[in-house]
Amino acid sequence: RGRKWWASGACDPHCKFAIVMAKNLRARRRLDQQSMIIVPMNATGLKVVRPLEVFGFDDAPHGHAEIHFNDVEVPSCNMIAREGDGFMIAQARLGPGRIHHCMRAVGMAQLALEILIRRVTSRFAFGTALVDKGAIRKDIGESAMDIAATRALCLFAARRIDEVGGVEARASIAAIKVAAPRTALAVLDKAIQVHGGMGVCQDTPLGALYAGMRTLRIADGPDDVHLETLAKMTTRQCSKL
Repeated sequence: RGRKWWASGACDPHCKFAIVMAKNLRARRRLDQQSMIIVPMNATGLKVVRPLEVFGFDDAPHGHAEIHFNDVEVPSCNMIAREGDGFMIAQARLGPGRIHHCMRAVGMAQLALEILIRRVTSRFAFGTALVDKGAIRKDIGESAMDIAATRALCLFAARRIDEVGGVEARASIAAIKVAAPRTALAVLDKAIQVHGGMGVCQDTPLGALYAGMRTLRIADGPDDVHLETLAKMTTRQCSKL
């Protein structure tokens, strides 16, 4: 029994089962206290309470839900791998999963820059196109540099996973998980600014993209946790010099 919110995809009518991370206090080691269990969405005691919005966006029909589990029972064969393997399974996919998020963030930043450029080349103020203004050119140049640097860091982190595995690549993964949404948000903010009121309404995708990228600074580990990991590993590495 328990309550889970931000359950991805639970509102989708095609969703037939959930993978639940359940805690078992019988195990002595904390890392062995989690297990992954397949639970049918129509199981007795499982209730999808409500869809959750992100800055007013509901991401329908996929969405994210709050779910309540009230004495839900499933057969033991529904457990994935062995009892206590939940944390190990989660960690195995977290590194590549974070890279996937960051790849999308880079793509969204590039899209935002393209939308920005279309806007400033078609709008005029005080007799010249916005693209001819020094401040706008500075924003475009800095955005292009930031996107290129973030894309390179993303590729580097992915290569590290391939070469040394997720555990040894933790520092690189942590770095890109912080850098990618930061870059995307910075470019999106510039794009929104040049659109004025249009930038925050439904006439462009910028508002929805901004909401998604701001959420990514929390999802799959908040920035603070990744920065702490990066700081510890960097300190340890420098101490060996």
